[in-house]
Amino acid sequence: MLIDIGEVARRSGLTAATLRYYEAQGLISSCARHGLRRQYQPQVLQQLALIALGRTAGFSLAEIRQMFGDDGALAVDRQALASKADELDRSIRRLTTLREGLRHAAQCPAPRHMDCPKFQRILRAASRPVPKPA
Repeated sequence: MLIDIGEVARRSGLTAATLRYYEAQGLISSCARHGLRRQYQPQVLQQLALIALGRTAGFSLAEIRQMFGDDGALAVDRQALASKADELDRSIRRLTTLREGLRHAAQCPAPRHMDCPKFQRILRAASRPVPKPA
């Protein structure tokens, strides 16, 4: 049973314009039309969920497109997933350090933040360039 673009939009939480854009980018494909309205196979909802997961993880649409085979089936590059996980680990470490620094700054007993040795270390760490992913 085919699903109308409006129903796909409703179920996925995406706009019809986003669905048309994803189709233009080769991420999903409609299989028919009912009048001017695109129709999709039910598995498009699973593809859209995978796209949402990839976007949440920080993959670009181009990277996500490469994870689908020509037939739309999932063809995941496991090394790309491992690299993205490593990148997320680095981001988590940076964000954890930032969070702890903000907590310290909010509760620091020093009369002025610039007099606090820990705050000075936080500033030095913040001024270091962020390493690029390998």
